[in-house]
Amino acid sequence: MRYDLVVFDNDGVLVDSEPISNRLLAAYLTELGHPTSYEDSLRDYMGAALHRVHDLVADRTGQRLPDDFDDVFHARVFAAFERELKPVSGAVEVLEKLAADGVPYCVASSGSHERIRVGHRTTGLDRWFEDSRIFSSQDVGRGKPAPDLFLYAAERMGVAPERCVVVEDSPLGVRAAVAAGMDVYGFTAMTPPEKLAGAGQLFSDMRELTDLLI
Repeated sequence: MRYDLVVFDNDGVLVDSEPISNRLLAAYLTELGHPTSYEDSLRDYMGAALHRVHDLVADRTGQRLPDDFDDVFHARVFAAFERELKPVSGAVEVLEKLAADGVPYCVASSGSHERIRVGHRTTGLDRWFEDSRIFSSQDVGRGKPAPDLFLYAAERMGVAPERCVVVEDSPLGVRAAVAAGMDVYGFTAMTPPEKLAGAGQLFSDMRELTDLLI
């Protein structure tokens, strides 16, 4: 194993949540008078914390989203997760291998702690992630593409940034990992490879990851 810590993004990497959440986000923004397609949502918000949604809407329209926007959106997303959410194909096998080999790993997500836990509980991934392995943009204040979250996760896990590899599926996440001085492997199941060009390795099937980490 060439790394001392594997840092996973969550949405789209461990749980197959990006299609669900971006479909709902596009619909909710459109409902509020900010026409947004599913493709727009993926382009602008995939991998980002919710504050980016507020910031971009304000920059583009001069309008603020409702004060209860986050609460309403999360309620819709969590209800959909309960009905639809699955683990990313191959994620369980990767986690089993890392655990069996004693390789340290964690999750560092733009999503809230509640979102991470709801997703893990629904998909059964909670068995792999006790609280000490879960880090959210809520912990640092600035989400991706700022490097703060990845640096915070590495510090809390006791590993130097240069000894970490990040597994990401969004351009914002790849930028954040590179800015943190970490290697990054880009998961291209939902994202065109050219949009993850900053990643050192690209792969399209999560089952490939264990071989890449050797």
